[in-house]
Amino acid sequence: MVLFTAAALLLLAAWTNGAVPDGYQLHEAGPLAASRLIKRRSTIRPDAIIPIKIGLAQQRLDVGISHLMNISHPDSAAYGQHLSVHEVNDLFSPSGETVAAVKVWLANATNIDKTTIHVSKNGWLLAHVPVHAAERAFATHYYEHEDRDGHLRLGCDAYYIPSHLQSHIDYITPGVKSSPPLRKRMENGRGPPGGRPGRQPLHWEPPYHGPWHKPPGAHHLPPDLQNCGLNITPPCIRALYGIPKAHLNDSVNDLGFYEAGDYYAQSDLNAFFSQFAPNVPNGTAPIPAFIDGAQAPVAADDPTNTGESDVDLDMAFSLIYPQSIVLYQTDDKPQANLTGYGVLAGEFNTFLDALDGSYCNYTYEGLSGDSPGIDPVYPDPLPGSAEADLPTRYQRRQCNEYMKLVLQGHTIVEASGDYGVGSFPGDGTPSGCLSGSGQNQTIYNPDALSSCPWILSVGGTQLEPNQTVLDPESVMQDNLTDAPLFSSHGGFSNYHERPAYQMAAVDAYFANHDPGLPYYVANANATNVGANGGIYNRAGRAFPDVSANGAHFQVYRHSTLIGLYGTSLAAPLFASVITLINQQRTLVGKGPVGFINPALYQNPGVLNDITNGSNPNCGSSGFPAVK
Repeated sequence: MVLFTAAALLLLAAWTNGAVPDGYQLHEAGPLAASRLIKRRSTIRPDAIIPIKIGLAQQRLDVGISHLMNISHPDSAAYGQHLSVHEVNDLFSPSGETVAAVKVWLANATNIDKTTIHVSKNGWLLAHVPVHAAERAFATHYYEHEDRDGHLRLGCDAYYIPSHLQSHIDYITPGVKSSPPLRKRMENGRGPPGGRPGRQPLHWEPPYHGPWHKPPGAHHLPPDLQNCGLNITPPCIRALYGIPKAHLNDSVNDLGFYEAGDYYAQSDLNAFFSQFAPNVPNGTAPIPAFIDGAQAPVAADDPTNTGESDVDLDMAFSLIYPQSIVLYQTDDKPQANLTGYGVLAGEFNTFLDALDGSYCNYTYEGLSGDSPGIDPVYPDPLPGSAEADLPTRYQRRQCNEYMKLVLQGHTIVEASGDYGVGSFPGDGTPSGCLSGSGQNQTIYNPDALSSCPWILSVGGTQLEPNQTVLDPESVMQDNLTDAPLFSSHGGFSNYHERPAYQMAAVDAYFANHDPGLPYYVANANATNVGANGGIYNRAGRAFPDVSANGAHFQVYRHSTLIGLYGTSLAAPLFASVITLINQQRTLVGKGPVGFINPALYQNPGVLNDITNGSNPNCGSSGFPAVK
């Protein structure tokens, strides 16, 4: 026998008749991240159990931003006075009124025991709910969708919540933001290896072996620096940026890497160390901080070794060894019962969940901590996802979660992307550019994570074949075999306003080097993208913040030497430099640089201006590189 509360019975009657219940209001509407969800498959079995996550509205976000600027500006007396995790939780935690109101409503609307609803200290509410109860509670219908990678995702086109809860809830998932990739659970079943959803792989070409003529300026350089315009190696990187050789390994400045769906091969690392970084002993490996049952390393020929993890570790170890590197590796292949859904591929939310740790004591039907099916409780786009792929509420909540980390002294470094002012080909349109307002694939399509103002976005540069490490670099732009228009991604966010720390720099750019492109000013929900014939948001957060070399880097993948391209090379390079800076600060009794963006914009002389090239796509030349 199933017993329903009176409130649940009334709600059931209303929703069964197809009408939105009285007192309910639309909270979010799709379409459901349509550029990544290519096929709606079917409705979901009513008795299937799904994990529901509700992002509770947080308090004092404006206070947090003000405090972050105060401790991050180099001229501030409070510079470097980072908060503890407990201080951050206390500052932003939802009000008791919010927690109680949402918890009582969810329990009544779904007819589940209130004691089975878990609330994290970071403001997330989680419960496992039958599909029929979730559909009733949110006045919606859930569907399976199959994305371009063949993964199943759950979601809906719109959902409703009571009017009095609108100000208490950021968003609900699965919802307009679909679930992470899911696998229908099978007893003792293990799925095939999954890639990193949304992240396009690094592109590669064979190393250049000739014919080759030394550039005029190369004759007086050491042998290992004479070919850097064609094949970049660690000695080239050191010489190009004046990076000193590392000699410290302290306990407070480990460099952390997040990897999901891709696994490093120790034999590939060893081959790289032997040829290009002999100061790093064979067998050197990252410290494992594995999440959700992940495992690494793998054999060199394993299909999950795509080169992403290898190149991150190659680059960083060659520059900061003997400093330790911590690997936050997610993605086991989950297994569980036949009645529910489990996470197939971990995403950034799993990583953030692990850093939060507040789910470690959560148990539901034998699953505890970050068990399969409980993982995703934080926003989760990966490098390569465009803003247009994800709902506004979702991305702003994710960005706030990163603000919490940088308040604690972390520096979050992200590759800006690789297809000029567009997203990757096939992301919504063949070109990866946006259409709308009468335009066809001519509107710029900014990256979802780099556009968050609390992240350091790193673009890509390169040397030309006839150049040496003594010459100025250009914007990374190459016509590769499988990517004919491959250029450093950048532009202006549609979802995030321009932060105060970059106002002066961007104003000067427009005053002195206006690109002369038609633009619009995005409204609060970015519903007017492309208005008046504009192709970019003039008022958005500008990115990337910095750039570093992202072309011709020599690595071993599957035991074969190749040359890799992409801003995924530039990000670990810049992160390694920050690690070396933090080491020196530690030696003199100072803390880490933390949120470094304001200091970089306040001191532009510490960087070299790139003045050659642009980032074309979407039928235009993009934004020119200028001084």
